[in-house]
Amino acid sequence: MFSFNILKKDKETKARIGILRTPHGIIHTPNIAIVATKGSIRGLSFDKANRFGAEIFMINTFHFFHNNRYEIVKKFGGLHKFLNINYPLMTDSGGFQIFSLGFGMEHGVGKVADIFPEESNIKNLPISKGRNLVKVYEEGVEFISPYNGRKIFLSPELSIKIQKALRADIIFAFDECTSPLSSYEYTKEAMQRTHRWATRCLDEFGKPENQVMFGIVQGGEYEDLRKESAKYINSLNFFGYGIGGSLGKSKKDIIKVLNWTIPLLDENKPRHLLGIGEVDDIFNSIEQGIDLFDCVIPTRWARHGAAFSYKGRLNLKSSKYLNDKRPIDPKCKCNICKKYSKAYISHLLKEKEIFGIILLTEHNIFWILNLFKEIRQAIKENKFLDLKKRILKYW
Repeated sequence: MFSFNILKKDKETKARIGILRTPHGIIHTPNIAIVATKGSIRGLSFDKANRFGAEIFMINTFHFFHNNRYEIVKKFGGLHKFLNINYPLMTDSGGFQIFSLGFGMEHGVGKVADIFPEESNIKNLPISKGRNLVKVYEEGVEFISPYNGRKIFLSPELSIKIQKALRADIIFAFDECTSPLSSYEYTKEAMQRTHRWATRCLDEFGKPENQVMFGIVQGGEYEDLRKESAKYINSLNFFGYGIGGSLGKSKKDIIKVLNWTIPLLDENKPRHLLGIGEVDDIFNSIEQGIDLFDCVIPTRWARHGAAFSYKGRLNLKSSKYLNDKRPIDPKCKCNICKKYSKAYISHLLKEKEIFGIILLTEHNIFWILNLFKEIRQAIKENKFLDLKKRILKYW
């Protein structure tokens, strides 16, 4: 029912194309899971995203846990029936919220916003520092709900029980996602705890026929910890691997982390880089052998007025676009670029019309999915580095 087959490897890099088969369809890799955090894509239907080429979607376990909404989903028979869709789904474990509601708040850093403290990159959106809402114990994690202030407790076993109730095709082990500002000592402690939680997750998971689980490699920016974690997670009976946690203090560190990690993982299993999705990171990670991604960037950028294009990232809130009759991207074949000008979309954004965000969301998701189609074709034709050079000229 589940399988992963590598179809071709690039001759010049570690990039590869493959097919991941699930009960609800196949995923051609490399690919990106479009994030539908609370069970919907902000500004776009699942069906339309699928028509654009989306083959898998990521849903957030924490957002079905904190309000006990997973119990309703369970009565429906799982997310596919609750959402009335028949596409492959994956759920995260809630481990990311240990970071985002914990040290992410305390340190003022975030996976998309500013995970690389040494980067002064205008593309990143600022996160203000706030209160740490998390306490981590060996048994599990106590959260103070950011919605109502109620204390809630999530253990590895409960995370898996919830994900089994949600019945996504691919689920993730419960891990502790660390901050890029965490010390070596804390990162090591969190990694070892993640390893113990991984075995507990597998014990709770059992052997269901309709789901598979990915284990998560931790270890932050530290070579010895990443290698230790990769070896340990690889030794367990996971279907595939997520590479998570802090990936360093600059974008260059991503490549180092992947170089340490990927050679120690079974090459016949899929590799997912959690929460990363900027264009340069996608190319650099695929070059190292990553198969899957997930990221909120396409929809988050749209809400902030930003668009993907072959000329780089465009800020359509800028007044310079108010008289621009051209489409967002003349090379893009989405309906938005066929029909609307940058001037009109810029006008909508300045007037805070929600239609502007909807148009940008559709364009961004179409664009990023089309980029992955181009990447797969380039690997097939041994032209991956040529495509990377051409695209990253503007990124």
